[in-house]
Amino acid sequence: MMKVSGWLRNAAEGIRHIFFPHICAGCGSDLLREKELLCIRCLRNLPFTNFHRYRNNPVEKIFWGRIPLVAAFSFMYFTKNSILQQLMHQLKYSGRKEIGDFFGRKMGEVIPEFLGEDLPDAIIPLPLHPAKERKRGYNQAGIIAKGISSITNIPVKENVVRRDVYTFSQTQKSRIERWDNMEGKFVLNEDDVPYGKHVLLVDDVITTGATLESCGAELLKVEGLRLSISTLAYSTR
Repeated sequence: MMKVSGWLRNAAEGIRHIFFPHICAGCGSDLLREKELLCIRCLRNLPFTNFHRYRNNPVEKIFWGRIPLVAAFSFMYFTKNSILQQLMHQLKYSGRKEIGDFFGRKMGEVIPEFLGEDLPDAIIPLPLHPAKERKRGYNQAGIIAKGISSITNIPVKENVVRRDVYTFSQTQKSRIERWDNMEGKFVLNEDDVPYGKHVLLVDDVITTGATLESCGAELLKVEGLRLSISTLAYSTR
């Protein structure tokens, strides 16, 4: 009876897979297990930085002399035409929020190794301008932050700081132009200020750090606040 039941279950799963195929978000190949996001080959090819294991890593060095941090790290390297670029494009522009949740959970697994006993009291996703968030339907940094929270049980605080001015893409701007584009664009919400807390500021990708620096500088106006930064990806371009 058990063998028949198992056969029927496998047959049903096979039929469901024909009509509702579950494919790898990275390469498009078939996946046998429904809840998987990436195939074994794509998982193996993800460009992990391991920065969470090292202090004075390249992400921390970006902020030296700019804003005081407890620590900072990025989870993976970002390069053009890579599997990560493809996945992040799906996350930001194709509504694939499960990609942000997946990587947020993976980041959450290394946060204790990254910060040891000095875990943050709250996770703050880098805010989008409200118009941009309405257009996209969500904030990708918020999705990543909630994935981290689901593993670490550190609460996400999305209303601590807001983005008051709409800024255009930073992609083609120099470091100075990026800072000029971001300066003064973030404002604290006085009703939700985390006095004396250690907070983790989260974003999807860091290049020059201008946006995170601008937001971090606004957060550091809070009395006694200590700041760490974590991003999904690190780009050197």
